[in-house]
Amino acid sequence: MATKPTSLPRRRPTESTRPRDDDGTRATPHDGRQAAAVVAVKKLFAAETGSFFLILGTTLFMVVLGLVMVLSSSSVEQYIASRHTSFFGAFVRQGVYAAIGVPLMLIASRVPVSFWKRWAWQILLVTVVLQLLVFTPLGYEIGGNRNWIDLGSFTAQPSEAVKLALAIWLGMILSVKRDLLDDWKHLAIPLVPVVGVAVGLVVLGGDLGTTMVMLLLVFAAVWFAGVRLRYLAVPVLFLAAAIPLIASGSASRNERIAAWMSGCTDSSDYQAACWQTLHGTWALASGGLFGVGLGNSKSKWSWLPEADNDFIFAIIGEELGLIGAIVVLALFVVLAVGFVKIIRRTNDPFVRVVTGAVTAWIIGQALINVAVVLGLLPVLGVPLPLISAGGSALIVTLVAIGVVLSFARQPEEPLGGRGAPRQRVGSLR
Repeated sequence: MATKPTSLPRRRPTESTRPRDDDGTRATPHDGRQAAAVVAVKKLFAAETGSFFLILGTTLFMVVLGLVMVLSSSSVEQYIASRHTSFFGAFVRQGVYAAIGVPLMLIASRVPVSFWKRWAWQILLVTVVLQLLVFTPLGYEIGGNRNWIDLGSFTAQPSEAVKLALAIWLGMILSVKRDLLDDWKHLAIPLVPVVGVAVGLVVLGGDLGTTMVMLLLVFAAVWFAGVRLRYLAVPVLFLAAAIPLIASGSASRNERIAAWMSGCTDSSDYQAACWQTLHGTWALASGGLFGVGLGNSKSKWSWLPEADNDFIFAIIGEELGLIGAIVVLALFVVLAVGFVKIIRRTNDPFVRVVTGAVTAWIIGQALINVAVVLGLLPVLGVPLPLISAGGSALIVTLVAIGVVLSFARQPEEPLGGRGAPRQRVGSLR
């Protein structure tokens, strides 16, 4: 009777039996996991052009800078509000918003362009419904603007989401109608009623600053779509007449505009209507060339309202000086360069319009914020994108940048290919 051969016990790999790498070192399971992680990261950040990394790197740097400046500018007020127990309340909240926004940006950057085109109407409808909620018992007013909803443990500003939804919807509708834009009727329908509802709801809430940013976004989208300039003349004249009427709808806004028109040159008015304007100017002036040092601002000691939000640029100028303020402005320029690179390389009208609209939104809002701090515009309550405190603004702006990053991944079509943009003198190519 044959005996069944016994199997030898399986030997665990030892240091001497493990294979060697090319450099002669022993390979370990840990090395394999590291290699897999490196490959996964490379796949995650694979991009068609350097504009992807230019925008991503600049954005992340600005978010980190914003966290530092929010901590510095809000620490005193937070210490008082917490009854002398913590300096970090606003900083922690902003850190949570950044921890939500950055992953959402990366997720959005992986979404194909076809998704945004397909769901443009639905995204806009959802955000408009959210904006309608500000006029229900869920909505509440801050600084004369009824533009917020209270969702229990957190609050949200739906108008920020409306900006992004409007940019995507404009890209979709203007690209679909790109061959009909010479006829003003095709341009007006459905553009005028839809934009009128989206912007009108923000106007009804009394938020003049956000209204101005949204109008910049709309005009940029129409411009990058190649619409004839004469079609823009009537809306521009209409809005030039309408904005003063919108501004006069709030007593506090009227007071701020009147103070701005007076020049706020009377330093004895530093505790009245010119409070923010004068203290913002003094903060910038006291910073000099190199600033008083990070964390050493005097204005944040309850002298400058909204020091961590609308007037954070004044704190940057005070603590980091003219050099720091110029660096912040340069970061926005770099961001704009990255956006323009995407606009110039694409032949997809949808990508062109949405990227142009997002560029006008972020860069235009930054310019409005800085102009307010410098006293060139009345106080409008517009935050500095990516840097000011605020969850809705930060998260939605990061998602908008993620949408643009998804465009940077798209392969470039040859000139004259399918979906080539309309020609017009003065438009970017």
